[in-house]
Amino acid sequence: MKNRLKVLRAERDWSQAELAGRLDVSRQAVNAIETGKHDPSLPLAFRIARLFDMSIEDIFDDLA
Repeated sequence: MKNRLKVLRAERDWSQAELAGRLDVSRQAVNAIETGKHDPSLPLAFRIARLFDMSIEDIFDDLA
């Protein structure tokens, strides 16, 4: 699944560790989601969307 997480994080000048702390997940989890190696759970996808004040669909593309 493609996503815009890395771009959104970079726009805010957050490290992976900082984003992980805001989401209460590990830095490795953030890296795995950013690189497409892991898809977030639905609750985590909602937390990400709320953090960036966007819809899940605006962050994640399930057509890729």
